[in-house]
Amino acid sequence: MATSPLNVKPSSHARSNSLPSRQYPITSQIDESLNRLRVSQSASTSSSIGHQFNCLQDLYDSVDMLLQFPLAQQDLAQEQQRKWVEQLLDGSLMLLDVCGTAKDALLQTKECTQELQSILRRRRGVEGFANEVRKYITSRKAVTKAICKALKNLKHMDNKLSSSSFSNDDDTVAVISTLKQVEAATISALESLLSFISGAEAESKSSRWSLVSKLMHQKKVMCEEEQKTNEIENAEATLRSLIKSGNMKQVENAQIELQNSEMCIQDLDEGLESFFRRLIKARVTVLNILNC
Repeated sequence: MATSPLNVKPSSHARSNSLPSRQYPITSQIDESLNRLRVSQSASTSSSIGHQFNCLQDLYDSVDMLLQFPLAQQDLAQEQQRKWVEQLLDGSLMLLDVCGTAKDALLQTKECTQELQSILRRRRGVEGFANEVRKYITSRKAVTKAICKALKNLKHMDNKLSSSSFSNDDDTVAVISTLKQVEAATISALESLLSFISGAEAESKSSRWSLVSKLMHQKKVMCEEEQKTNEIENAEATLRSLIKSGNMKQVENAQIELQNSEMCIQDLDEGLESFFRRLIKARVTVLNILNC
């Protein structure tokens, strides 16, 4: 039986095996999606984060197929596995809450961005614009505060996931372990998204990937560090520069950056919403399995 290419962390809950391929042929797709997620985290751009959420959508589609297997349902429904399944359900509830925070942050930033664009088009200058920018910056600070709280919750989830341990290595544990790996990958992707929205790099963005994987991609991360693009952060920096200088020539540049930010936010929001629906579906499926 081959081990999964993804280890959640080098701790006891990460040592379990991949799903038996003969009983669960979907395991290859799950492993592939996990690998794609790992690779996509080598950069901190809107496109790389969008790719992460595309991978997450594929991953949860595979999880949905896994949960349709009668053997998987039987394993999850066993009384001795109840504690692990309930932990997964608690984790999914927290992930949904974090998704809600991300959705609110994107919406609030998008609305402020659109308002600023409208003001710039009407006034065609910077006179009186400073107060509106200050409102935008204040709004961004509130967004960042909410995101910091969500990131702490993700860190708590990560620590709890790391401290989990299994008492045996049977197929039931393999199913649960795979779902925990999916949970870990989700934590990492949401951490990347929240950090991007707030304009801050995640403190332990790749902590859920194995040490080997981190070393393999270390050089690539260093090479791409200079190529990072954050449209939201760029727009805010341009606005600050505009009101500081009062230079009319920067108005057009500000409009361009705000447009880029709005398009970026729209793309991220669409990817998050699509993933959000899949996360809800997975949670409902597990609940139905327990209630059968």
